[in-house]
Amino acid sequence: MLFQSQAFLLGFFPAVLLVWYGLARLNVPVCREWGLVALSITFYGWWDIRFVPLLVCQTVISWVIAEMYIRSGRTAGWLIWAGITLNLLILGFFKYAVFFAENVAALGGWQLGPFSIVLPIGISFFTFEIISYLADLRWHGAPRYPLRRFLLFVSLFPRLIAGPIVRHHEIIPQFDLDPLREGLARRFSVGAGLFTIGLVKKVFLADQLAPIADRIFEAATKGTPQFGEAWTGALAFTFQLFLDFSAYSEMALGIGLMLGLALPENFNAPYAAVDLRDFWRRWHMTLSRFLRDYVYIPLGGSRNGPFVFVFATIYTMGLCGLWHGAGWTFVAWGLMHGVGLLICRAWSERGVPLPFALSWAITMLFVIAGWVLFRAPDFQTAWVMLSAMVGGNGFGGGARDLWLLAAAAAVSTFGPTSYDLVVRRMPASPALGAVTALLALIVLLEVGKGQPQSFIYFQF
Repeated sequence: MLFQSQAFLLGFFPAVLLVWYGLARLNVPVCREWGLVALSITFYGWWDIRFVPLLVCQTVISWVIAEMYIRSGRTAGWLIWAGITLNLLILGFFKYAVFFAENVAALGGWQLGPFSIVLPIGISFFTFEIISYLADLRWHGAPRYPLRRFLLFVSLFPRLIAGPIVRHHEIIPQFDLDPLREGLARRFSVGAGLFTIGLVKKVFLADQLAPIADRIFEAATKGTPQFGEAWTGALAFTFQLFLDFSAYSEMALGIGLMLGLALPENFNAPYAAVDLRDFWRRWHMTLSRFLRDYVYIPLGGSRNGPFVFVFATIYTMGLCGLWHGAGWTFVAWGLMHGVGLLICRAWSERGVPLPFALSWAITMLFVIAGWVLFRAPDFQTAWVMLSAMVGGNGFGGGARDLWLLAAAAAVSTFGPTSYDLVVRRMPASPALGAVTALLALIVLLEVGKGQPQSFIYFQF
């Protein structure tokens, strides 16, 4: 069930609001929380009911392991390692088993018959959230939570499928808050505004860019695009990816606010970054934070000498690439960013700052080149696109869809961000409420014309 579908907008979400606030009036938090658990699992089962047992069992088993660890007096550290390993094995089986088998077969020169494993939607996100809690329980003294709250933490539907990646301490304490507390109207209006902006970005920008990028990258698998075509495809995907993913995050945050729950911001104008470190502080911020705290720092980070720093950076970014997809192009994309971060750090230590415009341009060109590798189905296609973008096939082929690309560039690059605009700056105004309602109605009519397009990050 997509956020921008009529089934969600006219059916599921109104039902959620009725149940959530209806139970809030009874002032029985246990019933309210179990009600949202049931609704969240229903939302997940809408995609593929076969994976509901996986979500529930993975969560319950992890909670049982946490309980056993706490009852041991927090001394049985092996239980935490077992829980983390179990979650990684589940993720590895569904996401990487085919990739691993194909590579082993290729190295051994064996013939491998065709087979596939269906990837449970959202498994990369909720697995990381479970792991973060288990790690915090062992190394940061995280508290014990009752089963219903842990289930709600993992299954909370606004961010279940594609994030943001939320940590236990950021959301579970909010379950104690009364949804009807003071500020309800403000929270709801801000949430509705943020949700509507996400809807507009998804339907009228990201979904319009998608066929342009798809067409050109598909053509690159069969031939060589010209300079203008290659740049059109690269820019279309660059802006599509940001607008699509940030739109999902904004809709998730908006739904959360309408329920009285604040989820963490996930994007902060990443295409305005002036260097690669700045980019990763702004792009998919909750994933960057997870990798920093649970991979990079435990590996030694930047405070244990240059060799440890280089290893930790390259390993973390390689893992970041692999998290995005079971393919060598994703790994190469992650390693590319790892090397870029090392170069960025080395340059900053020289103490020779670049002019703002030059620094931004270099960063943006690097990011765009990386997105070509990220989007391409194989290295050959990526090479064809990148070589065309530097004039390897001449400088013909005029750019197309310039107005759409210009609009996408403006929304993607210049501030204020949607979050800053709506959450921090939007005044209470009946006129703004009317505009928001009108935009939502326009989107509702638009998505009613055909099958809504899925979000890019659903595949991760």
